[in-house]
Amino acid sequence: MVSKCGLVSVVWALFVLTIFNNPTIVYAGEGVPDVAIFAFGDSSYDAGNAAFVNNNKGGPQFTWPYGKSRDDPNGKFSDGHIVTDFIGDFISIPDGIPPALNPGANLSRGASFAVADASILGAPGEYMTLIDQVNKFGSMKLSWSDKYIEKSLFMIYIGMEDYLNFSKTNPSANDPSAQQAFVVTVTNKLKSDIEALYSFGARKFMVQLLAPLGCLPIVRQEHGTGNDCYQPLNDLAKQHNDKIGPMLNQFATNYKGFQFTVFDFYNAIIRRTQRNRNYRFYVANSSCCGVGTHNAYGCGMGNVHSKLCEYQRSYLYFDGRHNTEKAQEEFAHLAYGANTNVVQPMTIRELIVYPPGQNMLDVWVPNLLSSIRRRPSTYYSHQPDSHIGFSAY
Repeated sequence: MVSKCGLVSVVWALFVLTIFNNPTIVYAGEGVPDVAIFAFGDSSYDAGNAAFVNNNKGGPQFTWPYGKSRDDPNGKFSDGHIVTDFIGDFISIPDGIPPALNPGANLSRGASFAVADASILGAPGEYMTLIDQVNKFGSMKLSWSDKYIEKSLFMIYIGMEDYLNFSKTNPSANDPSAQQAFVVTVTNKLKSDIEALYSFGARKFMVQLLAPLGCLPIVRQEHGTGNDCYQPLNDLAKQHNDKIGPMLNQFATNYKGFQFTVFDFYNAIIRRTQRNRNYRFYVANSSCCGVGTHNAYGCGMGNVHSKLCEYQRSYLYFDGRHNTEKAQEEFAHLAYGANTNVVQPMTIRELIVYPPGQNMLDVWVPNLLSSIRRRPSTYYSHQPDSHIGFSAY
């Protein structure tokens, strides 16, 4: 016969087990408003637009082994989903972010305007520059209400092609003064393009910093650096990235309701390059698919007998320029819900739930490990009650 003391102990043990085996779980999409995602940029965000540009039937990204992890070569430069797909999953967009140029696409929850090879300044033979994508959005904006656009997320990742082209074609590409002048030209054009997007009603921006371009497998292969990164391209990327936060701070100060966050993609890649085993990547300097010293060229091309790794999830890069699905998922989680050392001044989730039309309380700061700096209270002198009752954190 069980004593009262023993019975109480058993009941208590069951109670404790129930608590620890049924924790309160907050899902990513809980409390997030119904919003759309609009993506702009180059091949990293391209959801398949290349098949609909200039009657182009597509490229290698529409053939195996692209889409390998999903068994679906659908025009994305990855073995599966890309960052925008995962962010869409987190906010309950059921079928991902479709290519905007697909006439039959369901655009009710947004679209990707990004196109492979796109740049900010433009290049010979290029399909669509960033401003072309922005203007395309402007021509389609009646597909969504102004209020829906205002509360939706605008994701931008572009600039890789500008600096890769500059490095290849400019004889003075390694000259510091030439680099500085070119970075100013690129970022000034980016600034005007974002202003154009704001004029079409966009208010919530996530800008992804450039990767360390000198660490791309294709760059290591072309410059013969072996296990080392090509530093001149990394320097260009860092100079570009240093201008993004201050630019967006200025926008938030000068433009009513402008809200933003910055994803530190550069250091996310550096960490996985230098300490790849910590992130369960066993190969971080070569591609899963391609040919050459770093397997970095020709993935998916019919006239190239490219090699394919056996287990793509052990690789940081799928082809010479683009990350594997596993890495893309990690980056999406970082941008959506990580600490201020990788995304600031707020996460994507916090940006989405931040009240539309209100000015931001916080600013981007150069030192990612420092505390987020609050804007001076005088900034709100014309809207004394605009932030009452809401905290971004």
